Amino acid sequence: MKRSILFLLIGVLIGALVSIYFLGSARLRALPGIPLKPPEQGSDNSGSVSVSIDEKFFDALLGTIFQKLGPPQLKLAQTSNQVPIRAAVFQSSCANTVVLNAEGSNVKTGVRFTGGKIIAPLAFSGSYSILTNCIQFKGTAKATVDLSFDNQKQTVFGQLNVDEVTLDGASPIVSSLVTAFVRKTIAERLNPFEVLRVSQLALSLPIQASGGSLTARVKDVRAEVQEGSLRLLLIYDFSAEKSAAG
Repeated sequence: MKRSILFLLIGVLIGALVSIYFLGSARLRALPGIPLKPPEQGSDNSGSVSVSIDEKFFDALLGTIFQKLGPPQLKLAQTSNQVPIRAAVFQSSCANTVVLNAEGSNVKTGVRFTGGKIIAPLAFSGSYSILTNCIQFKGTAKATVDLSFDNQKQTVFGQLNVDEVTLDGASPIVSSLVTAFVRKTIAERLNPFEVLRVSQLALSLPIQASGGSLTARVKDVRAEVQEGSLRLLLIYDFSAEKSAAG
């Protein structure tokens, strides 16, 4: 029993060291802009627009993607460390790709709003070349989503942070390598992603009776995660300009 536990610990340690050497740590790109804060309690929300998005919206959105476009495939770019250990026969046959599936292992890929957080359960499968062996894998992951607002780009961005990865029937060494591969692939191929272009919600209205025009531009975005939905508060900056005399 003690020997089995020792071998298990050695396997986990070797897998972790090998994954760090060949894959490196997942490089999270900094979110553009500033992180979204919750609405200020008791503040005057005049000059703002509230947008609410529920979980059913994302269920329909993701369902359409999986049914009409097919499962998203994320391929990790090769690094100089990876090339020497891959035999030529596997360079074309092993895709080194993570495929996001609609569901798997009793987990449905989606977006959930609960406990003040944005949670993204993920089901995935794929293949990864390890020491000339093409490993086919499948599993599930649990991720959280952070949001930010870039005022200059007038865009709300998101970042997917993979917190947990569970693989089906993988040995400790393979599990460590594949887990690192999944984390790195998602971090580098998905993040950051656009959530909402608020520039499309800007206003420019001619006010003929006043002889001028009114413009409104989003200057800040606040977010509140409610049970089952996400509420975005768009705060506008208004300005007006008189028309030139004819």
